[in-house]
Amino acid sequence: METAAIIGPMKGLRRDGERLSWLRGLWLVGLALALGVLIRPAHTANDASGVLIPVTGPIGPATSDYFVRNLQRAQESGARLVVLRLDTPGGLETSMRDMIQAILAADVPVIAFVAPSGARAASAGTYLMYASHVAAMAPATNLGAATPVQIGGGPGDGDAPAPRPRDGKDGKDAPAGESAAPEPGSAMERKAVNDSVAYLRSLAELRGRNTEWAERAVREGASLPADEALAANVIDLVAPDLPELLRAIDGRVVKLQSREVTLQTAGIVLREVQPDWRTELLQLVTNPNVAYLLMLIGIYGLLLEGYNPGSVVPGVVGAISLLLALFAFQVLSVNYAGLALIALGVLLIVAESFVPSFGALGLGGIVAFVFGSVMLLDNDVPGFGIAWQLVGVMGLAGSLVLLGIVSFAVRARRRPVVSGREGLLREHAEAVEAFERHGLVRVHGELWNAVTRRPVQAGQVLRIVRIDGLTLEVEPVSD
Repeated sequence: METAAIIGPMKGLRRDGERLSWLRGLWLVGLALALGVLIRPAHTANDASGVLIPVTGPIGPATSDYFVRNLQRAQESGARLVVLRLDTPGGLETSMRDMIQAILAADVPVIAFVAPSGARAASAGTYLMYASHVAAMAPATNLGAATPVQIGGGPGDGDAPAPRPRDGKDGKDAPAGESAAPEPGSAMERKAVNDSVAYLRSLAELRGRNTEWAERAVREGASLPADEALAANVIDLVAPDLPELLRAIDGRVVKLQSREVTLQTAGIVLREVQPDWRTELLQLVTNPNVAYLLMLIGIYGLLLEGYNPGSVVPGVVGAISLLLALFAFQVLSVNYAGLALIALGVLLIVAESFVPSFGALGLGGIVAFVFGSVMLLDNDVPGFGIAWQLVGVMGLAGSLVLLGIVSFAVRARRRPVVSGREGLLREHAEAVEAFERHGLVRVHGELWNAVTRRPVQAGQVLRIVRIDGLTLEVEPVSD
């Protein structure tokens, strides 16, 4: 009986232990499945899939970082191809070159597709089209206008016209004995144009596309619609949408950096990638208008911290904002003369409140601030200029600050003096004793020697009319 009584509870404990083991096993299996679901989309992809990377709007540092990272991930995941869907007015040359270098070094075919209808691949987009392994466009789209606009130089850089190496019509050399048409612009402009021509022609030769039109697109800013681009061998095909594009390129052979690949796009699934938080943050910070505001917040914050040590908040906010602005200016095309003029303008506006210049410093600061804001970034680059409305608002705000400083100075100048010798004039004094010529008076609780031309009585209220050393000349208020 005692043995049976002991074995019964032991069987119950064994059953409870087995139940706990099953529950623990199920929990571990569920955790593994959940981790697999969460991790797999970020690091792996279906080997039979492709990747769609949409690029819309101006091409800048954020766009370049977004494209290069996702192209690298597509290679690591074993994707069959990458489709770059373009709709851009152009952008920064440095960002465009980073994207082209990634395409040329890619071990996966990159198909550039200008879509949907009404889209364009202008300026930097044209270079990306030429660099891609397959270039396609949807109907009612266009590409071209690839003349560089980020050019420097000025008077003195060789403004005399130089002979063009080609006559600009068929791309051939000008006949012997005939002078070539002069190429306009300064030496720096010609260098930039010739560099861009050579770059785009090299891409055209690499992909077997029209090199002569590539030169025209740079030198003359020429553009083509989709059908004419196909007829001129600028692109490879015209497709109305992505499914038709995938059917058209199925079986096409493309040459990668080290090998040739036959595209197998029948039944392929495209996985579209959207910009992540890093891209959105970088896009926000490198927005010229946001970078401009961050710079102003940083300058004013550090100035406030310098004039009010220990405030902490203005200094912290100003330092963070200024560092973010400097990062943005590092990746943007910045005119440092404009940046210096903005800093000088802010300093002059602030100095107006400490130096009695009667508005001269402040007015100079407003002028320097506005001119610096206009010069800061190149407005010719699509999407990378500072909005004139923002410049106007900030200039107006600076003018209001200057007006407030000047008004305070004028009111302070008109205000009567309340301290020192001048402050005693026209003040009231009280006669301590009766006297006819010399006596004592009380002013602000102090006893002064006084002289008067009229006799006064003790306690009579007197007006101070002149100060002679430590003696006050007074007269009765009633007079």
